[in-house]
Amino acid sequence: MVSANTELAYNSKIEGDIVPTRLDAAINWIRTNSMWPMPMGLACCAIELMAVAASRFDISRFGAEVMRFSPRQSDCMIVAGTVTYKMAPHVRRIYDQMAEPKWVIAMGACASSGGMYRSYATLQGVDRIIPVDVYVSGCPPRPEALLDALIKLQGKVRKEPSLKRLTA
Repeated sequence: MVSANTELAYNSKIEGDIVPTRLDAAINWIRTNSMWPMPMGLACCAIELMAVAASRFDISRFGAEVMRFSPRQSDCMIVAGTVTYKMAPHVRRIYDQMAEPKWVIAMGACASSGGMYRSYATLQGVDRIIPVDVYVSGCPPRPEALLDALIKLQGKVRKEPSLKRLTA
């Protein structure tokens, strides 16, 4: 009878310092664990966004501690708050300045659907001007909800193809 431990154990003489994996899996692991969010705080949800970066909720546990205020240095935009029609072109411009790959989290009812503001001045959801990957409900949502959205976004990134496929 062969012991199960000897068959499944790591043999350093055969495998050495090599970790077998797919390139997609390695690149997506890096992307998942080193997201650099750009906080786009437009209203009261920005206060909860600041709480996520503080020591109690500590977004750095999830690999997103480096908040960047430059679109060229970030890969995840967190739109927190009410997007007005006056602000919409600026949000789109900032999104366009972000390098690929890029993701968007719509934080709160206002960013997701316009919230309670049904007026001529309020955009009824940021997804009308930029693609949104994860929606966070609430007015304002708790910091735990934003952390949950980040975990869901990381799961989505983990499944994406990391390289563009070449077609013949």
